Amino acid sequence: MIRNVKALTASSFFSMFFVGITAVIIGAAATNIGLLPHQIGLLMSIQNVGFIIAVIISGSLADTYEKPKLLFIGSLVLAAAYFLFYKHPSFLLNMLIMFFMGAGIGVYEGVLDAMLLDIHKKNESRYIIINHLFVTLGGLAITVYLIFLQMNWRRSVIQASIAVFLVAIFYFLARLKIETKGMDRFKDRLGFLRKQKVIVLLFIAAICAVGYELGNIGIMTTFLMELRGFDQITSKIALVLFISGTAVGRIIAGIFIKNEKILKTIILLFGLSTIFISCVYFTNVGRFIYVFVFFSGMSVSALVPLIIAITGLTYKDISGTAMGVIKLAMPIGGVLIPFTHSLLTKYVSFEKSLLLFPVIMAVSFIILLMNRKEFQTGNS
Repeated sequence: MIRNVKALTASSFFSMFFVGITAVIIGAAATNIGLLPHQIGLLMSIQNVGFIIAVIISGSLADTYEKPKLLFIGSLVLAAAYFLFYKHPSFLLNMLIMFFMGAGIGVYEGVLDAMLLDIHKKNESRYIIINHLFVTLGGLAITVYLIFLQMNWRRSVIQASIAVFLVAIFYFLARLKIETKGMDRFKDRLGFLRKQKVIVLLFIAAICAVGYELGNIGIMTTFLMELRGFDQITSKIALVLFISGTAVGRIIAGIFIKNEKILKTIILLFGLSTIFISCVYFTNVGRFIYVFVFFSGMSVSALVPLIIAITGLTYKDISGTAMGVIKLAMPIGGVLIPFTHSLLTKYVSFEKSLLLFPVIMAVSFIILLMNRKEFQTGNS
């Protein structure tokens, strides 16, 4: 049986790599499959439904059940979903498969960070940040890989299925001691968290951070082409720089940020994000905008993993449930902020609608700064 901390840590990083792959696989393979725009939206929505259900259930179970067993089940579900995805052309069938694909990565999101908190007793935030770095790397990897595969895109999901099945075997063999928790019943844990102001603050901050990151990725090239005169290639360079900035930022944060500095770092990053994205959208500096774009990516890069880390450290006895609640903000933010921006573009100008992004980061900065004394933990 496998109990090695390094092996469990490596398996977590490898599993999160597939979270990144799954999150972008529809967008990356849509043209190869021949999906229509409304079909893309439906598949992504049903994936998020599966994710939301699985992350809260698995997160709560992680507080009372052996985590490798939960990860074994999640891996089997994800491996099967990869293997079956568009093996048959029925769109309704593939919607069901996409639901289970979302559920598979929901188990990973709900359990893996909690497992890292269990097996590492110092600098836990470092491992959570690196864990989420692999989500970024997975998304980049599948995008590039599908460019080379072109029409033979099914090969990539079959290979992913085999890899995840091997991960499932690892988790089947792995063992991790179940630590005694303060509250055994999920209802009690959820009731306790519902009364915690800190959870509400972090939930709002997570919605803003996720919505900011995904929203900017979605509109960056359009902004540069419509309002700054960039072309297809030069605008995509900016997008690559933004995503690269998030990867570099997570590496740096994983190396240097200590547990006791997490809250101060989160507040600082919200402030820096406000400044840098304002420079991107509301200054006209030509190609120098690339610098601001890169630093915009860097400043937002560690926010989500740090918010997850401080949640787990603040509520360590019920970390699975607490982090599961916070992770519900990820799909909510990914839908709410871009949708709000789309409404603003309809009723005001595109340029004015861009104010949404510095505003939500400034609001998060202010509410966390004003309520920092609510975080009564030595780790914040």
